[in-house]
Amino acid sequence: MKRNKTILLFLLACVLAVTCIHPLYPTEQFLQHLGTLALFAVMGYDIRKGWMSMASYCGIAVFTLLHIIGARYIYSYVPYNEWIMSLTGFDIDGYLGATRNHYDRIVHFSFGLVMMPVFIQIAERMKIGARYGAVVMAWLFIQTGSMIYELFEWLLTIVMTSEAAENYNGQQGDMWDAQKDMALALLGSTMTAAVYMVKASLRARKRTA
Repeated sequence: MKRNKTILLFLLACVLAVTCIHPLYPTEQFLQHLGTLALFAVMGYDIRKGWMSMASYCGIAVFTLLHIIGARYIYSYVPYNEWIMSLTGFDIDGYLGATRNHYDRIVHFSFGLVMMPVFIQIAERMKIGARYGAVVMAWLFIQTGSMIYELFEWLLTIVMTSEAAENYNGQQGDMWDAQKDMALALLGSTMTAAVYMVKASLRARKRTA
């Protein structure tokens, strides 16, 4: 498992290097990759200590990949619709009547969806109750992390120029951007929590059968 994790981290590092070639938005991309370095540090630490399951490691790897792609285009300009159209011919933005780039929404939803296993393991290591207790605590971790990040983006609007803050935050003129981002993280984490709860319930029934 350690070997697989190392390979996965190496591949992510290669993707990061490629996306930094001829940066489209050098300053903003650099700021975005402060978060990437933090995620890499967690993944590198786990390779040494081995506390994370492969499922959890894959979850954080998927989230990191989505973030690296988002950083390349500072989220607001990720051409996901063009990519989908070139592969399938389907205009998803046209079908949904989208008036903004929704890539950032996808990443916030993914934060809740794929990072839940990581936070569940953290809660378990903290010895927070049984399986259900760890899931609930992980769910709360996700909501707290999402809120703290939105507060961080708000602080940027205070210390940076309005243009620089808008480029980093990617609100795209939506005054409810922060609330929608947190709601999507909540939705994603709730979906994963429900799966874990069902699996734990089924295991408990088998033990008592």
